[in-house]
Amino acid sequence: MQTRITKLLEIEYPVIQGGMAWVANAALAANVSKAGGIGFIGAANAPAEWVRSEIRRAKEITDKPIGVNVMLLSEHVDEVAQVVAEEGVKAVTTGAGNPAKYMKQWKEAGIRVIPVVASVAMARMMERAGADAIVAEGMESGGHIGEQTTMSLLPQVVDAVSVPVIGAGGIGDGRGMAAALMLGAEAVQLGTRFIVAKESTVSQAYKDRVIGAKDIDSVVTGRSTGHPVRSLRNTMTRQYLEMEKNNVSFEELEEIHNKMETLLGKEGAYLDAIYYCPHHPHKGYEGERPELKIDCNCRKPKPGMLLKAAEDFNVDLSQSWMIGDGENDVKAGINAGCKTALLSDNDENYGQTETVKSLGEFISRMM
Repeated sequence: MQTRITKLLEIEYPVIQGGMAWVANAALAANVSKAGGIGFIGAANAPAEWVRSEIRRAKEITDKPIGVNVMLLSEHVDEVAQVVAEEGVKAVTTGAGNPAKYMKQWKEAGIRVIPVVASVAMARMMERAGADAIVAEGMESGGHIGEQTTMSLLPQVVDAVSVPVIGAGGIGDGRGMAAALMLGAEAVQLGTRFIVAKESTVSQAYKDRVIGAKDIDSVVTGRSTGHPVRSLRNTMTRQYLEMEKNNVSFEELEEIHNKMETLLGKEGAYLDAIYYCPHHPHKGYEGERPELKIDCNCRKPKPGMLLKAAEDFNVDLSQSWMIGDGENDVKAGINAGCKTALLSDNDENYGQTETVKSLGEFISRMM
């Protein structure tokens, strides 16, 4: 099937894999491109050199077109914008801001620029800024969302702009794709559906949650901040919603931790302390606390929380293990001088000492 999008991106099928933060790495993006769609590496808030490394890894896997999703709120966005231009990716999708600042730079590098929008007004603005295509993403999508549903937003955007439009949000099979095409889309973007792909390197536990999810198993948090996010329901989302509802203070957060310790204690597990990072480098949100919007030493992959725990409890970090299920966990452990174990069913290599499928397997190895 040929559309303006397949011709624009030089792909076989009008299928785009969304650039999901910390999920869409080189392995996933390259294999989607290899299969005839186009995969996008999620730059998220990663440093520019990580993005460069992932682009080059993807090009080792396939010679098909590769894209990068650039999060415009990232503290590294200027450097990432330069890297994608230097590395010659086929296309860039953007979110969380206006990419006009980088449009000329990317166009001169031959990159197709495709902003992700959640409103007709933003779609028109992006077309005027020079966008080659538009992703119209409805509130059914995972991650950051807008207020309109995909099937109501999509035809309005199609009617409002002359560039080709890609439908996104809640599309997971051929029926959803057919519906989007009937409403005027010339391709579809899928994110969550690709999480469960064999080539996706996320944990099997995550994949199982996605596969087993029912219609009521997702929830939206962050509406009170003006930046809503859709996630699968879990303990954190329940606590977050309660905090939003009640404007939870640090003292009330401590009460939540106390309850967690009590529940663990009933099962025979005891904690010496709980360490958490309240900081975030991204600024500009309504209702935020400016004193917490800093580039701290405790946000992983920086080792601040581990170093504080070592100081508090006289821990020899060289004889300690940092166990986690992601790259930032491993790198925090390495930065603190720990041995590291990655909980994963796949073969990701972030420099960890061990890779195990479960805590039980880790304990068995250490016995």
